[in-house]
Amino acid sequence: MDIDETDYPADLPAAEVAAYLARQKARAARHFITNNEIILASDSVVIVENEIFGKPVDYADAVRILKALSGRMHRVITGVCLLSNEQEEVFSDVAKVHFETLNDAEIDYYIRTYQPYDKAGAYAIQEWIGLCKISKIEGTYANIMGLPVHLVYQKLALF
Repeated sequence: MDIDETDYPADLPAAEVAAYLARQKARAARHFITNNEIILASDSVVIVENEIFGKPVDYADAVRILKALSGRMHRVITGVCLLSNEQEEVFSDVAKVHFETLNDAEIDYYIRTYQPYDKAGAYAIQEWIGLCKISKIEGTYANIMGLPVHLVYQKLALF
């Protein structure tokens, strides 16, 4: 039950895409719910201005994405959907990430060493790039990793 993470309405604002995809993922798994279980689904997008950078399709795409992020601030938005037989709760969190400038050798090293093809924005904050090339974050580290745990905890308490 794969959800195409590039399939969302063209007119959907970039800031709403992660929540939309999280809802689609949860609903696709709805048939697994039994008794009082809850499905938690999430998706993250990286946005520069209003352009969404998803998972790179190959080396050249990863280079393109990292060059676009280099020396700039971008937003990481993680959408979450909690779904039970009785309720659905969809929410998201935003973090601002400030990248230092990346040179071509650093980009090549990162891609070849860490193979970030399964990461939105072609990077993971917990790897070399996060330790060496992120100068500032506004928001939570957990959100940038892919799940705003503090919000999930709050929402589950009310669910």
